[in-house]
Amino acid sequence: MKNYTNDNTARRYIAHVSTLGTTQIHLRNPYIIAWWSAAFPGFGHLLLSKYLRGFVLFIWEVVINLQSNINVAMIHSFQGDIDMAKESLNTKWLLIYIPVYIFAIWDSYRTTVDLNKIYILAESENHTFNSFSMGAMEINYLDKRNPIMSIIWSLFMPGLGQLYIHRIIVAFFIVTWTVVFFYYSHLLESISLLFLGEIQKATNVLNPEWLLFFPSLYGFATYDAYINTVENNKLAEKEQKNFLEKTYQHSDFYIEKEKR
Repeated sequence: MKNYTNDNTARRYIAHVSTLGTTQIHLRNPYIIAWWSAAFPGFGHLLLSKYLRGFVLFIWEVVINLQSNINVAMIHSFQGDIDMAKESLNTKWLLIYIPVYIFAIWDSYRTTVDLNKIYILAESENHTFNSFSMGAMEINYLDKRNPIMSIIWSLFMPGLGQLYIHRIIVAFFIVTWTVVFFYYSHLLESISLLFLGEIQKATNVLNPEWLLFFPSLYGFATYDAYINTVENNKLAEKEQKNFLEKTYQHSDFYIEKEKR
């Protein structure tokens, strides 16, 4: 009987299916990954499934951003009040923020280039990997899902798109921080007042410093869910194709390529 599990006998694998999610490598645009790191440090690494590094950089961004008043300065700059933007910045924390911010962009770009090379090598090796994982808490398996549904659920609540495609670790992290941002920004309270027609109260209750985290969070959650749904679908097709070829295709079967 043939073995179709990830048994660590190959040098490289393109994917691994566990109860916590499906982790895979595929070709990515390094500039896109670097852009997400620039939008919010940690997002680029999370797209690469470099979870621990991504979580550290994300939390660093939130803490140092709040301590250095970067979002407050951005609000003043959006209003054209450049002098207030300068005065609001805490330079002691800002000087710590800058090198880590640059590192997040550089490291995500470098890692993407390396993983693209590794993917090409792993693709040529074409070693089998597990497509089904069962544990006491969860079951995960490769299947095809609708990318549009990933977008819709992510727009309802960041993290739900990741749950839809079984990216448990990222989903838990995003949902947790979404709740934190909702709580401290008072966004839901503001929306409730807006529905009641209390526009002035709805505006006053908002905490813009925390509110500015939402565009990046919503954008990343939606993009990550969509891209990983598309790539998981490709992976499911590839795994099924390899299984059928190795199980049912005759060893002498050959398709001659058309000469040009």
